[in-house]
Amino acid sequence: MCYPDGEFIVGDRDVLLGVVEEAPVWISGPQFDTWKHTQLVIDVVPGRGGGFSLETPEGVRFLSRGRAFTAAEMELLVGDPPLTGADYERGARPKVCEIPARRADVAAP
Repeated sequence: MCYPDGEFIVGDRDVLLGVVEEAPVWISGPQFDTWKHTQLVIDVVPGRGGGFSLETPEGVRFLSRGRAFTAAEMELLVGDPPLTGADYERGARPKVCEIPARRADVAAP
């Protein structure tokens, strides 16, 4: 779900997956424990969203995909624990990572 800025209440155990165009992407702590071995990719594609999310009136929706991290990638993540809602509340912020965003209207399928 996509909420207007300030309307989503982040819990202490929620985990920040990343920031997309200045919008934080959070997952619950228990969900993160289940999916922590997986790279989550969120794309925006034409179509209707399913629910009360902000993307619904815009004619686009989110499409999420995942793939299991390799053993080498998992090893890299060991030294970089996830940022939780409690960390964020104390002022911690994620490292800046320069990864070019792909737009659905120009990305290859």
